[in-house]
Amino acid sequence: MTTDDDPRDARLAMRRGLLGRCPNCGTGRLFEGYLGVAARCAACGEPLGAYKTADAPAFFTISIVGLLLIPLFGIGFAVFRPEPVVLLLWITGITLVLTFALLRLIKGATVGYFWAQKERDRGS
Repeated sequence: MTTDDDPRDARLAMRRGLLGRCPNCGTGRLFEGYLGVAARCAACGEPLGAYKTADAPAFFTISIVGLLLIPLFGIGFAVFRPEPVVLLLWITGITLVLTFALLRLIKGATVGYFWAQKERDRGS
């Protein structure tokens, strides 16, 4: 476990979080379930539940998925000329897959970044 005076490498912490590992030790699991952050790391005891990400992962996920879908929607309609309902179904499916794939990755990276910046939830 690190002390509060030690500098923390944000890139390494974000990479570990992206992989779903504890940003401190890199061996313990970051998540319990799909998006629930573990209260403590099982390997090193770091209080991971103290790093609240709020809406940051959702914001970044929406932004990235939106930026990927805009050209996909235009190219899909211009090149393939599908029926509007078929295009809507394809775009909906792609949106769901991208969102579920990216949300967990981004949340892990966000927890890692907050850990590196020592940005704990201090309560109200």
